[in-house]
Amino acid sequence: MKKVVVLDYGSGNLRSAERALARVGADVTVTGDPHAALEADGLVVPGVGAFAACMAGLREADGPQVIGRRLAGGRPVLGICVGMQVLFERGVEHGQDAEGCGEWPGVVEQLKAPVLPHMGWNTVQPADGTRLFAGLADQRFYFVHSYGVREFPLQPDGGRLQPPKVTWAEHGDRFVAAVENGPLSATQFHPEKSGDAGAQLLTNWLATV
Repeated sequence: MKKVVVLDYGSGNLRSAERALARVGADVTVTGDPHAALEADGLVVPGVGAFAACMAGLREADGPQVIGRRLAGGRPVLGICVGMQVLFERGVEHGQDAEGCGEWPGVVEQLKAPVLPHMGWNTVQPADGTRLFAGLADQRFYFVHSYGVREFPLQPDGGRLQPPKVTWAEHGDRFVAAVENGPLSATQFHPEKSGDAGAQLLTNWLATV
């Protein structure tokens, strides 16, 4: 059974994430202990609320260092909702420009849409060759957010590395719904609130751990 830590840094749907992962067969611990987060087979970084507040809590728990060290060793990490957003370079929210973990290029900013927040079920356009969305064509996932990443600038690297697989969705704007990038994966939606489709996505992720 794969050991998965849900990182407790003061922000996120910890118990619902814990229950959803346990339901698909993970041995789950909810903790803010950096050592446990480093040693687990898989690390899940949830997040709700404002970007800057999440980053502040993440820094207090040594989250950026833990994530970076895990990725350097090829150890899987899954970000959820704001836990995905903080993986990008910057977040601009309520006039506050905050630095993120910088694992990916891009800026989290308010979506341009007739109604915000974007709350409810929506389809996604999965990337070619996706593993997260295997068997999930045309499924809907549950979103709750007003901010997102509208552009994902990919820099050519001379072919040494596979570019990230980016899944998109639309709510007014087109925005990043999920990213798969080696050991680092993330979803803007909440798989733990997305019923059978979310459970299958977590099963797919667990198979990579």
